[in-house]
Amino acid sequence: MSALVLMVVGLGAFTAGYLLYSRFISEHIFRLDSEFRTPAHVQEDGVDFVPTNRWVLWGHHFTSVAGAAPIVGPAIAVIWGWLPAFLWVTLGTVFFAGIHDAGALWASVRNEGKSIGALTESVVGQRARSLFMIIIFLLLLMVNAVFAIIIARLFVQHPTSVIPAWFVIAVAVTIGYLLYRRGVALLWPSIIGVTLLYASMFVGNEVPLSLPESVFGLGPAGIWVVILFTYAAVASLLPVWLLLQPRDYINGLQLFIGLGIFFLAVLIARPDVVAPMINSSVPEDVPSLIPLLFVTIACGACSGFHGLVSSGTTSKQVDNEKDVRFVGFLGTVGEGSLALAAIIACTAGFATLGDWEGYYTSFGAGGLDAFVQGGGVILASIPGISESFGQTLLAVMAILFAATTMDTGVRLQRYIVQEAGTIYDIPALTGKGLSTILAVGCCLALAFGSGGGGEGGLIIWPLFGTTNQLLAALTLLVLSVFILKQGRPTVYTLAPFSFLLFMTVWALLTQLRGFYENEQYFLLGLDAVILVTAIWVGLESLSALRKAASESSESSA
Repeated sequence: MSALVLMVVGLGAFTAGYLLYSRFISEHIFRLDSEFRTPAHVQEDGVDFVPTNRWVLWGHHFTSVAGAAPIVGPAIAVIWGWLPAFLWVTLGTVFFAGIHDAGALWASVRNEGKSIGALTESVVGQRARSLFMIIIFLLLLMVNAVFAIIIARLFVQHPTSVIPAWFVIAVAVTIGYLLYRRGVALLWPSIIGVTLLYASMFVGNEVPLSLPESVFGLGPAGIWVVILFTYAAVASLLPVWLLLQPRDYINGLQLFIGLGIFFLAVLIARPDVVAPMINSSVPEDVPSLIPLLFVTIACGACSGFHGLVSSGTTSKQVDNEKDVRFVGFLGTVGEGSLALAAIIACTAGFATLGDWEGYYTSFGAGGLDAFVQGGGVILASIPGISESFGQTLLAVMAILFAATTMDTGVRLQRYIVQEAGTIYDIPALTGKGLSTILAVGCCLALAFGSGGGGEGGLIIWPLFGTTNQLLAALTLLVLSVFILKQGRPTVYTLAPFSFLLFMTVWALLTQLRGFYENEQYFLLGLDAVILVTAIWVGLESLSALRKAASESSESSA
């Protein structure tokens, strides 16, 4: 089958979902109001609360949520065949991710820009909030540590990506200064910025940069991890208009251009999908398709991390409540498109079925390398683009989005520490300095926790997807309680909540047994904490849901 069919059907489903389903949800469930004064105006401080152009805010939101995970997850999951991954990405994006991301954004805007953790106290109760904060903190630890490792490995494996990956920071700061301090219109900085970014890719392709083999006992990957977290710490303290917003915006433009180039290459080459539709001969170490598919592909279908971004940084920058649909729903469409590109690259970027099977020899054998290599082959069908440059382009794309997720993730983790300081009356934690040091310190400890080479962060990858989906389910449950208290239908949030909760708890129990059998006691303990905490939060939220339903029935009577 031609990959062109997957592209047309997938993009068609995303377009229909945004034009039809998101409009229905926005008008009939959220009831977005252009007259509502958003926290960006009420609490404007020029640092975190900043009214922002919806295109710029969309760029921030989209690139913050579209990290490496929507590439890695589908690139691994196609080992079960292309059909399960394709169906979960398309249906998950339209019916799960859209209402989850936009719903968390809307609920936060309606509640003073509070994070989903703090919002839980208002909607459910104080005890549920404390438990929810534990899950959120653990997920952010995983996101930041894992993405730092992923970026570091890509820098080592693809040194041609180093120059453009760091050059984008200078471009972003310049754009931020021109927009917010010089009052320059958005158009020309956007055009010039994207042009310079792609020019830097050509430079990087010709001038690869590598670090020394050892510095203070650390290898290249470990050195990059330290550099990345140092940068993320500084970036998290800067005003959002100076670096975070313009960096995410320019990366968003770059991604859509990159995706456009990739899909153009698919249109030109029309490569055949060589991977099986359903793989009946998976390697021995591959776990069962159900429930693991739904946690292997988290970002790209539905992701709890998105709720953290929506209610963390994005909600504090919404200029008009009507922008919630554009930013929240369209952001999920963008990420779904990235996941779709990953599926095509990893199933149609190989010459034969034998080549594909030779690559996918074990669970986790795919991933970013499969995406970069397979996608590079497809991009080479465009005249003037070599396979080497195609791989550089895709490597830079993956790095930039993983990096922007880290930027946002560290800032969100700082918010969580500050919120904890406020809640528990610990003044020292409410300041930006100490909270940032604690956030980054925990991430570094996890990244280096299993060895001196900065590889430790990858040991928690098996739990990343399950924790992510668990948080998504609980966010949908909290959102359901909030919607019910507004006197509106909850079926559109409770249905995806029920599915995600069932699959995620099933996956957690499956992993719990596997960790015990393999004597992975660190993961075993972490899994148990997450499982117990999640069940507790779920019970608290269900109790609040029943109470809200009872009060709604009494008031209507």
